[in-house]
This record gives sequence, structure tokens and C-alpha cells, in this order.
Amino acid sequence: MIYTSTRGSDAITASQAILKGLSDDGGLFMPNKIPALSIPLSRLPEFSYQETAYLVMKDYLDDYTEEELKNCIAKAYDEKFDTKEIAPLTEAGDQYFLELFHGPTIAFKDMALSLLPHLLTTAMKKNHVNKEIVILTATSGDTGKAALAGFSDVEGTRILVFYPKGGVSSIQERQMVTTKGANTKVVAVHGNFDDCQTGVKKIFNNDTFKAELDEKGFCFSSANSINVGRLIPQVAYYVYAYGQMVRNGAITAGDRLDFTVPTGNFGNILAAYFAKSMGLPIGRLICASNDNKVLFDFFKTGVYDRNRDFVLTTSPSMDILISSNLERLIYLSAGSDADTNAKLMKQLAETGRYEINDSMRENIRDFYGAYATQDQVLKTIADLYEKYGYVIDPHTAVAAYADRQFKEQERTGNKSVIISTASPYKFGGTVLHAIDPDFRCTDDFEMAKRLEMLSKRSIPKAVSDIRNAPILHKEECDISDMQKSVATFLF
Repeated sequence: MIYTSTRGSDAITASQAILKGLSDDGGLFMPNKIPALSIPLSRLPEFSYQETAYLVMKDYLDDYTEEELKNCIAKAYDEKFDTKEIAPLTEAGDQYFLELFHGPTIAFKDMALSLLPHLLTTAMKKNHVNKEIVILTATSGDTGKAALAGFSDVEGTRILVFYPKGGVSSIQERQMVTTKGANTKVVAVHGNFDDCQTGVKKIFNNDTFKAELDEKGFCFSSANSINVGRLIPQVAYYVYAYGQMVRNGAITAGDRLDFTVPTGNFGNILAAYFAKSMGLPIGRLICASNDNKVLFDFFKTGVYDRNRDFVLTTSPSMDILISSNLERLIYLSAGSDADTNAKLMKQLAETGRYEINDSMRENIRDFYGAYATQDQVLKTIADLYEKYGYVIDPHTAVAAYADRQFKEQERTGNKSVIISTASPYKFGGTVLHAIDPDFRCTDDFEMAKRLEMLSKRSIPKAVSDIRNAPILHKEECDISDMQKSVATFLF
């Protein structure tokens, strides 16, 4: 398998793409083909999560030996997840929820970021890398802690995470700033997530700074979903979910299954598209947005336009106006034409917008855009709790609302699975406001106790562990000083 940039350069192996993270031309790495599933659909229910992960990833990451890849998977999906299934499927009424928050940081990012450090360190050995890998990451809340947890004290690496000050939940912030590890650093940026993400990309693309790093024995990589080492592992849980739906009798092997995904940076739902392209019988992919509905507008009009007000919502991990992974879909929709994609990305950088043609729109017809307002999110959380005693976080609620809207409007007759991306404990204030509006308290840990009583689910270790943990990362910076923070950390 060869990986090339969506903008035309590079032709490298999977392990090399994981090491680089971002192409030198600013594009994202894509495999030169999408492999087909290598077993019949009827056999998927037999496979554990670990076995499914290997089944999915072996052809994408084919320069890893079977032993190397299976070893990485075994280390990633172990007892640090609090359920044997790794990604359990829960039924609430006529909706199914794939719970991806049972890892160490109680968010779906654990599904890939538990694996990425092992893929990366294996890639370093395979490619005889003798430099220290610097993981540089922007986060809208969940990626940061999951990456920090994965890379903390991993030999041969350092990790620096930028997050928007005031743009993440208090639990998310506390998870990050209490992170241990001599090789970790967390910096709060005076700006929003798009500012953080753009700042990181500028640092990646600064040839002078990269040359200085090279001289001092460092090289960059990324833990964001722009890294194929993040994207490919996410494909596995869609295949696993399909197998579980067959196993519990909700569908028969071969039936079409829709997926509804709360979407910000577009990596999670893009992984579902990869699964569909591998032959998984996926019907429609419902792209669920919050009030920052740039993706909803794009799928409705074919125009991507980030020139709009940035809204801080109760689902902060989706507060994004520049969905980086959409570039991979644009590239595919153009018939893998790097020149067309590069022109559109240049327009986005220069004007903040671009428009795709009718042919490209036809090629992305599998996607359906929907969105939920914050009032609709609260009502969805409340309704699920009142009817079924099931508690979800606000990001999952965006998807649950979008799922209902899609079913009412499209009536495909397909069963659907909602991707549940975070534990309700990460957003206790919003969840309690929805299901117990008379509860008056702003202390995160008192809210957690109340939520435990109402949900009948134990407080996750990820929350209880940070209650008395010391604040270890206090640095803040302006957008213009992000590169300076990197230099201070490394030199």
C-alpha cells in the first residue's frame, strides 16, 4: 500500500506516513486504494474487537508484519478499557448507540490514540529513525487528553497539546492540565479551536523551523486525525458495530445499516466512509453538526464557507469551522485528482470558502447533513433519560437528534447506529441541566455524584482520578506565540 498526499506529493509506505503525520505540501496522506473486506459479512459476529481491528487494518498497514500489528493491537485494547467488548452496543428504544467512551479518557479518541503510540514507535524502529519524535496536536477537548495519555513517558517522543482557553469543558481542561509525564506539555491558547489547528499547521509547514528542529535532533508528527495512524484504526469500530448488529439479531448479514456521527473535524465519519468503501453494507452516513453547521450547509449546497460567526456550544468538541479531514473526501470526490483538490484548498486558505462541482456532489451523495440546536440537544438528552433511563452526553445528543430527523425525512427503512463519542460525565453540567434542572451546583465532582445516582452508572476512574490531582500545566499563549511555546519546550 502506497500513501500519497491529497495535494500531489510523496509516495511512501504506511509506517512512513504515520511518522510524518502531514505531507510536506500541506496535504493529507491517502492510501492509493481501499482494500476490500477479506471475510464474508456473515462471519463478522464471530470476531472480537481486537480480531476485527486486525482484519480491517492489515491491508492498510501492510508494511507492518502480522506479529508487529497484532502486538500493537493487543497493547492498545487491553484492561485499560472498562468493558470486555471495547466498544459495546446499547439499545435505547428504537435507537442503537455504539459506546466509544470506555477507554482511559472516556472519549472516542481513545479508540485510535491507544493504538497510535505503538504504531508510531514500531514505525520508528522499522524506518531506523534516530530523532526524537515531537507530537504536535491541537484539540477541541478530547484528542488532547487521549494523546497525552497515550504518549506520556513513551521513549523517543515528546508531546505538546494546544487547546482553546474557555473552549473546552472544565472536566476536559482538568484532564489535560493534570497530565503527568516528563515528555508532556499543555498550553492554553487565547483563541478558538480553528486558531489552534491553523497555528499547528503553520508550524508543521514552516520549513525554516523544521530545519532548526532537524539540526537539534527532532522531527514532527501529529496525533490529530490528519494522521492516517488515527484514521485507519477508527474504521474498525464500524465493521465491529455491523457484526454486533448481526449478532444481536437487529439486522441480517447483507442488510444496509446507516450510521449517524456527531462531526467536527470529519475524521470519525470519514472512517465510516472507508468502511463502506471496503464493502460494508452501509446505507447513508448522517453527518450531525451543532450550531457551527458549516458541514450541514456544505452537504446541502456544495459550498464550504467558514466565513461565519464561531459559536461556543455545549458540544465543544464539535465547535469547528475548518473540518480538516473533509479534504480527504474532496480528494476522493474529484476522482483522486490532487490538482483539483489543491486548488480548492488554496481557495479555502485565501478566501475561506470553495464550491465543488455537480460531479463531485454526486460522488458524495452517501452523506446527509443534519444539525441540532442547543435547545434540541437538551430535549434529546431529557427524552432519552425519561423514556429509557439512558444518559448521553451533548455530542451524542446532537447525533441522536439528527438520527430522528433523518428517519422522519428520508424513511430509508434501514436500521441505524448512533456513534456515542463521550461519556456524559465529561459534560455533567449540561447533562444535569437537561435531566435534573432543579439540581443547583457548579462543582464538577458533586455533579458527578448526582449523575452517578441518576444514571446508575459508576463514576469513571478518569473523573475520580483528577479530583485531587495537582495542576501541572499552567502556560497560556496568544495565537502568534504558539511556535515560541514549541521552541521553549524543546530547546
